[in-house]
Amino acid sequence: MAGASGTDAVAERVRAAMVAVPRAGFLPRARRRDAAYDGPLDIGHGQTNSQPRTVADMLRLLAVRPGDRVLDVGAGSGWTTALLAHLTGPTGSVLGVERVPELVRFGAANLERAGMPWARLVAARPGVLGAPDDGPFDRILVSAAPRRLPQGLVDQLADGGVLVIPVGARMTRLVRHVGDSDEVSEHGAYRFVPLVTDD
Repeated sequence: MAGASGTDAVAERVRAAMVAVPRAGFLPRARRRDAAYDGPLDIGHGQTNSQPRTVADMLRLLAVRPGDRVLDVGAGSGWTTALLAHLTGPTGSVLGVERVPELVRFGAANLERAGMPWARLVAARPGVLGAPDDGPFDRILVSAAPRRLPQGLVDQLADGGVLVIPVGARMTRLVRHVGDSDEVSEHGAYRFVPLVTDD
């Protein structure tokens, strides 16, 4: 990641995004009163809206820049997709993909109300992880845990692109270097629902 001042700037941008895109608007009506709870909240269909502190940690690691093209895997309620859209601004683009049809409808409706047309949330293609036809991406965020690092997602990154994903119980940050070794680092233990990878 960037040096100390750069890290501070990233953290401030993430804080601003969390204020600008309130969690409550992305929760089922019955759970909105719990929006301030710093823990995961059930959104149905075996999925959760992630703990805000965890989301902030992941966004800091991702270090989204204005104008970036971003993929949000496991978009769920659309909250992370909207946060990413705030960070890219209208010069960027964010694509959220979700497997559960009911959550696709719920998340897309939430995102539409957020009023950021440079972001969209769509159904994941059966048997396809991510959105290879829409890449390459500058940043990829994954909000579910695979057993191992999915090479298919790494391949969807642009040169110098960043992937943040909880592999097993370890938050993993990968910086892609096409033609050279990718830079991989781990950043603490977290719990997420499993990622379905079809492999």
